[in-house]
Amino acid sequence: MENDTQNNQNDDQKSWLLPASILTAAVIIAVSVIYSTGLKNYDSQKTNLADSAKNSESNQEIQKVSISSSDVVLGNPDAAVTIIEFGDYQCPFCAKFFKEVQGKITDNYVKTGKAKMIYKELAFLGSESEAAALAAGCAREQGKFWQFHDAIFETEWNEVEKVMTGILKTNENNGNLNRKFFEKTAIDLKMDTSIFLQCFDAQKYKNEITENYNQASKLMNGKISTPTLFINGQMIQGSYNDIAQLIDTFLKK
Repeated sequence: MENDTQNNQNDDQKSWLLPASILTAAVIIAVSVIYSTGLKNYDSQKTNLADSAKNSESNQEIQKVSISSSDVVLGNPDAAVTIIEFGDYQCPFCAKFFKEVQGKITDNYVKTGKAKMIYKELAFLGSESEAAALAAGCAREQGKFWQFHDAIFETEWNEVEKVMTGILKTNENNGNLNRKFFEKTAIDLKMDTSIFLQCFDAQKYKNEITENYNQASKLMNGKISTPTLFINGQMIQGSYNDIAQLIDTFLKK
């Protein structure tokens, strides 16, 4: 779950004795430690959320998540289990999910034909989130959705690592998810760059992004959080073990 946290610490009367350079370094270290700690605690936080969901009768209900013809299925379309992720390309926890969880799900369930995955852009963290979602939609037109998706998250994970080491203050709306980056990614993926850029500049999939947001808001009772998964319609936010347990439950039915 995406939480933006900023702690401002003021020293007492003796703080003026410290050189400005030391104060600056202290602030950078404090911010990076907070950010790093938040990411390291991701699994435990998500597990607690998952446990709360299991204890809530309303969240136990299977919810209908609409799948459109434009959604790109990763894996066997006829797989018994459907995994739908609502994510924001700038969300650091989504990047962590991509690096540490998605690969395991793909190897153990998608490649084996047991489950299929669908990613829905939930662009709620600002202009660069929306730009990335628009670009991914244009990549989808040329059959490169998942490759483009992965390229964005690889870049964002690098940004998150810079935040954790104090090089950057935030990975959100810092200018890296821009037209030039999307164009380079399209070139790297051997797409028709001209058609891609025309699609992107026209904001062709803006309405789709709005529809995704509205659907997610309804499913999450107005409490937007990423990454959020729906496995055969059941919402879950948790570690890989939580997710695997729920998938296995459906596979046994």
